[in-house]
Amino acid sequence: MNIQRVLNILQEEIVPAQGCTEPIALAYVCAKATEILGKTPKYIDIYVSGNMIKNVKSVAIPNSNGLVGIKAACAMGALKGDASKELMVIADVKEDELNDVENYLKQNRIKVIHQDTDIPLYAKAIVFYEEESAMVEIKHFHTNITKIEKNGENLLSQACNDIEFNSPKEEREKLSIKGIYELANSIDIRLIQDLFEQVIEKNSTIAQAGLDGEYGVNIGCMINKNIQKGLYGDDQRNRCASFASAGGDARMSGCSLPVMTTSGSGNQGMAASLPVIKYCKDQDISKEKLIRALFFSHLATIHLKSSIGRLSAFCGVICATSAVSGALAYLQGGDYKTVSIAITNSLGNISGVICDGAKASCAMKIATGVYSAFDSAMLALSNRALHGGEGIIADDIEETIKNIGLLANSGMKETDQVILEIMTPS
Repeated sequence: MNIQRVLNILQEEIVPAQGCTEPIALAYVCAKATEILGKTPKYIDIYVSGNMIKNVKSVAIPNSNGLVGIKAACAMGALKGDASKELMVIADVKEDELNDVENYLKQNRIKVIHQDTDIPLYAKAIVFYEEESAMVEIKHFHTNITKIEKNGENLLSQACNDIEFNSPKEEREKLSIKGIYELANSIDIRLIQDLFEQVIEKNSTIAQAGLDGEYGVNIGCMINKNIQKGLYGDDQRNRCASFASAGGDARMSGCSLPVMTTSGSGNQGMAASLPVIKYCKDQDISKEKLIRALFFSHLATIHLKSSIGRLSAFCGVICATSAVSGALAYLQGGDYKTVSIAITNSLGNISGVICDGAKASCAMKIATGVYSAFDSAMLALSNRALHGGEGIIADDIEETIKNIGLLANSGMKETDQVILEIMTPS
């Protein structure tokens, strides 16, 4: 694999974001439309795909004093957002500015329309002020603007942006677990150190906030407290599950601290990093080895997610924690075969976990994934493997990953629709 192209993929996929990325994407598209309009809109029509509805409906928005949902995200972006900051679009909103947002919401100025589209990540904001209007559309990923109009005049229409990733698809298709493993061992650490230092700093900070505060169901804090009580063992598996899920607790409940995302998701970014960070800290593993393991975990997550897509009924955290299983085997000195077995074991165990939207239970799924990652890695290190032909598992790790993509994109399409129907009863 070409190192520069791999670095381009990492820079595209591992970026800072505040809050759950789907409501932030709606805040962004509304902020951008308002910027084009040039004044605060009197009314907003927001068109969203089913997956966007699913992932915005129940998650708290940062800096909003607990506001939840599509309309709140749109109002925050349109009234107080700064589109130039992209996924940090509402990072600077102050508490004393929220009265404007709350009053706007009370006036019922926002209309939500379910857009019938095959594109999982889709949003279009049309903002109005008397006879004037502006429209901004995003597709495929959270800041990918494909169309801009003002007063019916086309200002931007980028067919070249009508793709799922900025980097060429063929470059992603060259990724493989073997190539990622080899690069993790050989890459010049200076090329990736700054990026993963940010991952360590930002994601560790929000995880600690989740342990210290009251967020969501507080599963991370609960695991930690039960370790102290002696009800849970004070072992590496429980400590890593506690630390990782605490970040999910905080993020899903509107904590304003930013995270470093992976493949468009803060939960995936935290799940791919926090267990590895905690493991290396507790085991006194060197910073260089930690960064190499994070490189492996994040790039393996990106590889898995590239076959699945940004949003689906397949829980993205499962991709990230399956990658973590490989990183744990790598940190224990496992060779490529062992690392591949670890990932395969994890995918064979928990690939049935569904995504039913962004909410408090995402933190519980992170904990579940971390527990599976440890079991899968330890089995692999003992040369215990799930075998090809058993369920969705193939003889080769890359074929297994293709099977996961097929499961997510074809097998779970109807599942996704049923989940949406359950979540949005008429």
